[in-house]
Amino acid sequence: MTVFHRYLGDFVGSWGKIIGFLRSEGDPVAARKARRPVLIATAAVSLFFFLAAVFYLRQISVAGSPQSYLYLEVGGTLLCFSYAANALVRFRGTHDRTALILAFGFVLSGIIETVSCFGLNGSLISGALALSRIPMGWMVSRTLLAVLLLAAIAVERYMPTARQPSKETAAALLVVALAAYMTSAALLAAPSAPVAHSANLLSRPWDLLLAALFLIAAVCFRQRLRKDGDKRSTASLFDHSLFIVAALNVVCHASAAFSRQLFDGPFFLAELSKITSYVVMLSGALLDQARLFEQVRTMAVTDPLTGLSNYRRLISVLEAELDRSRRTQRPFSIVLLDMDGLKIINDQYGHLTGSRALVRIAKILRNHSRAIDTAARYGGDEFALVLPEAGKDITSRVVSRIRERLSAETERPALSVSAGVAAFPQDGDTPEKLLGAADRALYAMKNHGRSSVQNLARIAACL
Repeated sequence: MTVFHRYLGDFVGSWGKIIGFLRSEGDPVAARKARRPVLIATAAVSLFFFLAAVFYLRQISVAGSPQSYLYLEVGGTLLCFSYAANALVRFRGTHDRTALILAFGFVLSGIIETVSCFGLNGSLISGALALSRIPMGWMVSRTLLAVLLLAAIAVERYMPTARQPSKETAAALLVVALAAYMTSAALLAAPSAPVAHSANLLSRPWDLLLAALFLIAAVCFRQRLRKDGDKRSTASLFDHSLFIVAALNVVCHASAAFSRQLFDGPFFLAELSKITSYVVMLSGALLDQARLFEQVRTMAVTDPLTGLSNYRRLISVLEAELDRSRRTQRPFSIVLLDMDGLKIINDQYGHLTGSRALVRIAKILRNHSRAIDTAARYGGDEFALVLPEAGKDITSRVVSRIRERLSAETERPALSVSAGVAAFPQDGDTPEKLLGAADRALYAMKNHGRSSVQNLARIAACL
């Protein structure tokens, strides 16, 4: 029972990850242990209410209409196609073969469910609908999705890295084709659609087979979430959504197993669970897509070595500050700082030490500038600092503070920088003019042999 509670606890925890609840802060292991009793209790209560709801719906004479079922199926089909489009975009950007397999799986499921809707509608019109028989489209689409979830897990486990992306993509598509063919051939070869045995406790025992397939997928995705142990918090929303989708489909088919006929209470509970799983899948994919987009956007404007803004971001900030300063008639300044003796450090200590020196300067720029300032890496050993609402007096104090902090460091080799300052509007009214003025001031300091000067008076001489 403890293992069962752990799986149910993981389901609640992953759902909380998707919607923003139960966030773990600090030590993830301690946080998980602290909330485990709450998760177990919540999971146990949820299981009790699920079973109670299924038996209650089975006993009462409440049933939905065929039109409601068709509306749900149409909505599910649209969600399938929407997720498939999103998964293909994800695959193009990340070459995630799990996303590719699931994309085609959801496309095929959507097509099968669409055809099933047309067939069901025709049966309703002709009056030939047998409520005791389950639509074959339901069985084919659900079995296909379960098989492809397991296929995606197998591909991820046995081929974790793509050594030959084109060939492995073709192999993934072949897996989809084989799964679709074998599933369709096995189910469509049946002489007739399965019949629900209304007199039995389990009216549709074959749904338990599908529930077992989805349960295996849920267990595998749970292990995927925990494979890094303490690094579980790094799992993406896409990973959590896969686990939740598999778990919801277990609920779907566990409920369907108690359905006595089409459109009764347990059947509609199963249908709602299925649609909810599609919503979770699409939501998780969209949220993870937004995370990936933000990650790419951050990488595009960040220097990979120092973590400061890069040249592209620097120019963007300068243009924004120019527009703001023209509107408000308030000054701003830009500082160019050049690290002294980087070549000597590289020659004497090695390039790793030289890179470490650049990181040390970047850290000081972040820690000793204001929150509204923008620190950027301007070139190889040059840095820039944009100071909004700052004239040359404030800028001089900032530069002095940075140089004093560098001189106070005990780490070796000792570092120093030369600085040049330009201010808007007196030194220029475009990014090019301001950078040019700061660059001239910087090299004026270097040419006058002042690169090792550490007091404010000598910095001010170049302002």
